[in-house]
Amino acid sequence: MRKEKVDVLIIGAGPAGSVSAGIIQKSGLKVMVVEKMRFPRFVIGESLLPRTMEALEDAGLLDKIKSMNFQEKFGAKFVRGDEVCDYNFSDQHTKGWNWTWQVPRADFDLALIEEVQKKGTHVFFESEVIDIKFFPDHSTTIIQSAEGITEIEAKFIIDASGYGRVIPKMFHLDKPSSIKTRKTIFNHFKDELRNEFEEANRITIIVHKPEVWIWVIPFSNGNTSVGFVGNTEFFDKFEGTNKDILKEIIALEPYIARRFENFDIQMETQSIEGWSVTIDKFYGDGFVLVGNVTEFLDPVFSSGVTLAVSSAQRAAHLVVDKLNGREVNWEKEYQKPTEYGVNAFRTYVEGWYDGTLHTIFFAKNQNQEIKNQICSVLAGYVWDESNPFINDHYSKVTNLAMAIKILEKA
Repeated sequence: MRKEKVDVLIIGAGPAGSVSAGIIQKSGLKVMVVEKMRFPRFVIGESLLPRTMEALEDAGLLDKIKSMNFQEKFGAKFVRGDEVCDYNFSDQHTKGWNWTWQVPRADFDLALIEEVQKKGTHVFFESEVIDIKFFPDHSTTIIQSAEGITEIEAKFIIDASGYGRVIPKMFHLDKPSSIKTRKTIFNHFKDELRNEFEEANRITIIVHKPEVWIWVIPFSNGNTSVGFVGNTEFFDKFEGTNKDILKEIIALEPYIARRFENFDIQMETQSIEGWSVTIDKFYGDGFVLVGNVTEFLDPVFSSGVTLAVSSAQRAAHLVVDKLNGREVNWEKEYQKPTEYGVNAFRTYVEGWYDGTLHTIFFAKNQNQEIKNQICSVLAGYVWDESNPFINDHYSKVTNLAMAIKILEKA
């Protein structure tokens, strides 16, 4: 059996794992990454938010991504029939980044982890964690790969395993999310009509039905990601393969049909269902959970990568502090701030599906200051306590929608 000894072991080589590794590398601690898959690999979460840029910069990974020439993203557009609501990140309330990228995640994630490797971190790809034991001052993790068994002793573990949820599953920590079960079917399309639509630099979200929406995410390589998201009952009405179903529902939406119906798909049509999951504790003795391991809400506002890398950024600095001798209050310094951002996004996700945000986004007369404050949420700045649509998110969103309905009836 091969044996390794490190300061920090990171499980998962996605964006949260790469950001964690980048920050820990800079501190001088020894770090290793274990990843079950071979990279590049496909995953959704292709439209980033500006807050993501801060985590990438902190981890020393931003310049690498800039060199990739991904499609720049300056905002988000919401469409319902003939109604359009356009948010430009340059108008947001919060001071911060006002642009980001739209990325094929296979390329984005590979670029991040390769930069981490380039800076000196060893990554075990195609290696599965089969056992973890925690002791008072260290842990031992057993991983299995084609090369055999490796035992890694670490002072601390960061679980950034995403949907794999290694520690929550191994120690039975998962619990159901309050978010309703939904499904998505999606693919990448050759987008030869893109220039007719003048929207390559933003994500477009189209309301197909009250609880069914479509994402349109253009990439710099000439392809565009298109996905339908909704309750499972909507998809149950269709028969056939995922490809058959996607082709049939595209024909139902005139805008999407005109742009994509006759163009080639670029991969096997994918489907994901029931992605929302949560957990009570984001940390324990000798480990911390980051990214989608803590909670994944919904793809509607592209919050997944932002919450993942932001939690990884915060956790990695706290791990460095702890290993350098500072007493860390994980509840106060990590779990509560992480939950604060997740809960803010939760209000907007639930408000999207129950129609509250449709009322706000497609109101006839919009207050620009309020729109700017909501724009900050859509940019991922959900820790800005100066923004009333964050620090009092549920009441502000609910009361605004109610006021709009009253005014529009008058």
